[in-house]
Amino acid sequence: MQQAENISTELPAADASSQGSTPTIAVAFGGGGARGISHIHVIETLDELGIRPVAIAGSSIGAIMGAGMAAGMTGEAIREHVLMTVGNKTAVVSRLWGLRPQTVRDAVANGVRIGQFNLERILKAFLPADLPDRFEDLAIPMTVTATDYYGQAEVLVSEGPLFPALAASSAIPAVFMPVRLYGRVMIDGGISNPVPYECLMDKADIVIGIDVVGAPEGDGTHIPNRMESIFGSGQLMMQTAITLKLRLQAPHIFLRPAVGRTGVMDFLKAREVLAMSAGVKDELKYALDQAIEAHARA
Repeated sequence: MQQAENISTELPAADASSQGSTPTIAVAFGGGGARGISHIHVIETLDELGIRPVAIAGSSIGAIMGAGMAAGMTGEAIREHVLMTVGNKTAVVSRLWGLRPQTVRDAVANGVRIGQFNLERILKAFLPADLPDRFEDLAIPMTVTATDYYGQAEVLVSEGPLFPALAASSAIPAVFMPVRLYGRVMIDGGISNPVPYECLMDKADIVIGIDVVGAPEGDGTHIPNRMESIFGSGQLMMQTAITLKLRLQAPHIFLRPAVGRTGVMDFLKAREVLAMSAGVKDELKYALDQAIEAHARA
């Protein structure tokens, strides 16, 4: 296993001879829990414009949304699936009930811990049934980030079994169990790289980065409770990492959809998240026009 390097055969770098022709585009979908539902707008906009990315990268919820697009799903299909599953209280209860251990022995055997859940099992219960089992079967090459807990490093995965990688990338500390991947203990990819655009910079002419981390919001006087402090401090940490990354190297397009005070686990607010973040569609269209014009002049 390699840390901070792609665990797969490298894609060819963007060809300089492509200048003057239609530019290639790659997309990095960032982590942010339920706030990542806003990624649907980005996918729908690319669909409307007839743009098929040559490569995709994702952290946490961005890895999950990116996998849907990489598998060939349209933004509209992803929207419908989200609203019928995690955006539907009845569906959530029903699917989670189906995952319950049948006996205490099953609970022990499956490693159930109070306050933590096996995310790979949850993903298989909620994600579309036609999502492939392996990276190699995706229609668009994709890279998923995870964080090596003991190795203290980012890990990039783009080959082999898909669901363990998605679970590792989305394993939010204190909510989901860490995932064993390549013999290592992995947690949320957003911890080490909230918006993994830099792994795409040599793979396309135009790279889009989407940040849905958000930030603690309030009137400045409210003392956050225990859970607000845990998740809010995570947001602050990730935004600090993003700021440093942007200073070193920014993608060609970097967008922050409006996600308001959406909590990391507020998936039942899917319709609200989509409504408040709809403006990112026009932002993306404008930014793409500018980036394509700049590419044509180069």
